Amino acid sequence: MTHEPGSREYFDRVASRWNEMRRSFFTEEVREEAYRVAGLASGKTAADIGSGTGFITEGLLEKGLKVIAVDQSPAMLEELRSAMGSPSLDCRQGEAESLPIDDGSVDYAFANMFLHHVGSPPVAIEEMVRILKPGGVLVITDMDEHDFDLLLTEQHDRWAGFARDDIREWFLGAGLLEVEVGSVGST
Repeated sequence: MTHEPGSREYFDRVASRWNEMRRSFFTEEVREEAYRVAGLASGKTAADIGSGTGFITEGLLEKGLKVIAVDQSPAMLEELRSAMGSPSLDCRQGEAESLPIDDGSVDYAFANMFLHHVGSPPVAIEEMVRILKPGGVLVITDMDEHDFDLLLTEQHDRWAGFARDDIREWFLGAGLLEVEVGSVGST
């Protein structure tokens, strides 16, 4: 996942503490809403793009899905493998703008708190759409525009959140037909 210099190193460094750290950034409410919106069905295949240590992956496995987890950080993927170790889990190191997943091979694609790390969000979205089977569902959870400089400096975020209209346009531009952009927990 093409990140600003330092991002991979940052996530490699915090991988062993990420599960605890991420609780201050996003909650299970976000994950459950993402699953609800996707309309999950067990036995299907999902991709967790920018998987980190497996916040989204964990719930998908519990719901009976096969999961391809993709992250640019080997340390994050190692934490995920160690914690989950499921035969339904396939971990792959890769970049957002060139996902190591075949065209039309997944029923669902998720990207939780990830898009703000990529150089070109529209290209990353096009890649996620590319890997979807016909009728597949893409769910991206991220932040609205903000002015939290700490996230830009410490965590190497490339974007200070997004305008919802931009997200809608990028989804439509990538060929998605039924686009919904909303909020979890606030307006």
